[in-house]
Amino acid sequence: MYLLEKGFLTSVNGLFPQGVLSDLTQVTRLHGFDPVWGVLVVGTVTFILGFAGCVGALRENICLLKFFAGVIGFIFFLELTAAVLAFVFQGQVREWISDFFLANVKAYREDIDLQNLIDSLQKLNHCCGAKDPNDWNLNVYFNCSENNPSREKCGVPFSCCISDPADTVVNTQCGYDVRASGTPSQWSNTIYVKGCMIALEEWLPRNLYIVAGVFIVISLLQVWDVLEKQKLLHGKYILQLDVTYFRRA
Repeated sequence: MYLLEKGFLTSVNGLFPQGVLSDLTQVTRLHGFDPVWGVLVVGTVTFILGFAGCVGALRENICLLKFFAGVIGFIFFLELTAAVLAFVFQGQVREWISDFFLANVKAYREDIDLQNLIDSLQKLNHCCGAKDPNDWNLNVYFNCSENNPSREKCGVPFSCCISDPADTVVNTQCGYDVRASGTPSQWSNTIYVKGCMIALEEWLPRNLYIVAGVFIVISLLQVWDVLEKQKLLHGKYILQLDVTYFRRA
């Protein structure tokens, strides 16, 4: 478990090199709270748990083993609770994700990391906006208001464009003036007209077994880890009883 935790942290560092997470307040809009602090807290807890589990197992330290088993069990309970709540309140979760995406559409040009994140999401899922391409009217650069002087007026980001596999150079201006005329059905030859919320809802059923498998594997690893530590605690307790018995004898 300790090696898995270290591997996870190493992967996170590789995926998010210095600079990419430089200003996550732009991504979350959590009133100035930088989620990097949350990442640091998670990393600290992971290190403490890994240390307690590793040293407790090697030295057969009852206090460390009890601490490790208790915290892992509590985390497992929180995961189950979160999964049940997400299933029961699907509508609220869907609405929260939609609001989250729309809030970041507004701030698309304000932060390069946020811009890259949205572009990657739209290209990966072949979608545009939260519900449809008209969501980009929320952005001051892309809205279709008459007093908008931006060259990107009534357009969409290049990540909304349907790319040609034969193109070797990305056309960053392919979304210009796309929404100036016509209907979404007419835009479908040039850009993706499906919203990213719809794409996400379609992705989950297609990959339900994979997602469920990942959660089951993680849960089994946690349960197995707790059981192993409980076996060590039980063995230590039996040994102490034997030692006490022989001393009295």
